Amino acid sequence: MTTGSTRKTITRRKLLLGATAGALATGAIVAGRSRKVQCYLLSGSASTLQSPAIAGRGNIFSNPPFAMCHASTLAFSGQNLVACWFGGSHEGRPDVAIWSAIYTPKCWQPPKRITGAKDESGEPAACWNPVLWQQPGGPLHLFYKAGKTPRTWWAMHMASNDNGHRWSTPERLPQGFLGPVRNKPLLLPDNRLLCPSSTEDNGWQVHFEWTKDGGLTWEKSASLGGRAGMQIIQPALLVHPGGKLQALCRSRSGFIAQSWSHDGGRSWSPPEMTDLVNPNSAIDALTLADGRHLLVHNPSPRCRTPLVVSLSNDG
Repeated sequence: MTTGSTRKTITRRKLLLGATAGALATGAIVAGRSRKVQCYLLSGSASTLQSPAIAGRGNIFSNPPFAMCHASTLAFSGQNLVACWFGGSHEGRPDVAIWSAIYTPKCWQPPKRITGAKDESGEPAACWNPVLWQQPGGPLHLFYKAGKTPRTWWAMHMASNDNGHRWSTPERLPQGFLGPVRNKPLLLPDNRLLCPSSTEDNGWQVHFEWTKDGGLTWEKSASLGGRAGMQIIQPALLVHPGGKLQALCRSRSGFIAQSWSHDGGRSWSPPEMTDLVNPNSAIDALTLADGRHLLVHNPSPRCRTPLVVSLSNDG
């Protein structure tokens, strides 16, 4: 497998969703560094998703009590659609907190501040990058980061047993582990929860963490990229036949990067560039029930617009 500037072609279909600038999130939420979060819903089931159409779109809230919001995430929990994002006066400032809104049953409820953060001295700290994950038959999980910058942040976790209405007391992940940094984790057949993660304190590097006992103990893979290699962060996971895993990553090189694992995420191939143009913006991806793969991204060399959904049979 080649590395460096080599790019691999991926067969795909594109669907223009809209021209809203901003970072991407799980599902089809878009949040810009502005005062609104929009939600797009696609029509069509996993088996009939050929040319999906926008079934609905709209703002999750109006007149919010914060000046900025960013990095939204979306999950179904029970009969509810739950959204989270970080919001405050400005990205990285101590007043930035995690906010949430619930769609039930016919409209979005007003947004609520569900948690802030404090550093080891008890001073307020900024919150970053919430990631929602619905455990099958279990609670709704929320992972997020806290700290002054992505180079020094740490990982926090909360859970909800009532579909996002009430949340547990925040708990810090063990030292040296970050959980899912931007995109959702993947529950593997061996019951390990595989978290796509990355760090930014020694160049941009991707790694993968997993827990097999509900977060009591954690392990992680070796890092990919960094100062001496490809600058990549925020991987999204796809599942292929035979248990093969593919990670698509945001990069500083103008294209989405990829890496492959044949042992359940314990080790990964050297990253390589795809032909998918990316303006150093977040992406999201998932494998559909029929085995095809969906990628949400901004196929522009410079702008975080348009927002596009790409479908692929083989990744």
